Amino acid sequence: MTEPVSGSKAGLASGTSTQEQNGSLTSSNESKVSVVPRDWSLEKGSQDFSIKDPAKPPESPVAFFHVLSRLKTTKREGWRRFGITDGESISDHMYRMSIITMFAPPSLKDRGINIARCTQMAVVHDMAESIVGDITPKDKVAKEEKSRREESSMTFLTTKLLGSGTNEINGAGKEIMDLWLEYENSETLESQFVHDVDKLELLLQMVEYERKYNRQKDLGEFAYVADRIQLPEVRAWGAEIMEERKKFWGAEAFDHLKGHEQATRLLNG
Repeated sequence: MTEPVSGSKAGLASGTSTQEQNGSLTSSNESKVSVVPRDWSLEKGSQDFSIKDPAKPPESPVAFFHVLSRLKTTKREGWRRFGITDGESISDHMYRMSIITMFAPPSLKDRGINIARCTQMAVVHDMAESIVGDITPKDKVAKEEKSRREESSMTFLTTKLLGSGTNEINGAGKEIMDLWLEYENSETLESQFVHDVDKLELLLQMVEYERKYNRQKDLGEFAYVADRIQLPEVRAWGAEIMEERKKFWGAEAFDHLKGHEQATRLLNG
């Protein structure tokens, strides 16, 4: 899950707490406990997978299908830190992303964007988390180590479980890996759009949880991603979401929320 690192500019406008300034907001209730193991290995991450004979090429994708269940049951870690224990799963996040990609604005279509590829990319971009879990900057896993874990996991999923070369099942493994690598490299218009949609979905969920908990949780530390949306078409959607948040909290309270600076910049274009 995309999260701010320590020392992020996201924060309160002054030294007083949001609760003291606003009178209606409780503390963040942030949990410091991480569920990501520091001594992770591919062997440990995949030890409970049902593989009939690891020495033989797979004959069916059923084992791979079972692994995908982890994406349905693994919660997005950032929300859990704020006491949201019944929050969205990784699959929940990717599903809404995939639907959002289908609404690519006409200006992107004019640039020749491949919407079907964007949708596929959104569906697979966090697939490695079925093995590595949802690693966030709060887990203090180095970027290079995070990339190593995720790439080794994707290689396992797309070759060990789906075969490779002449033993590949329906060519799906290579296609999934190609989509994942394209997203990671973020060089194509499609991958840039999906990266922006990833951030947009986070903003949507942030606002929705603040509404659900009736202003008792300030989740504005995630608003920093608003600054990182690149495409103007997606920035426009982000600005609309931030405007919703401002109206929900009220203008006076909004100025004391975490992330208000990033939100204001987005609103001001």
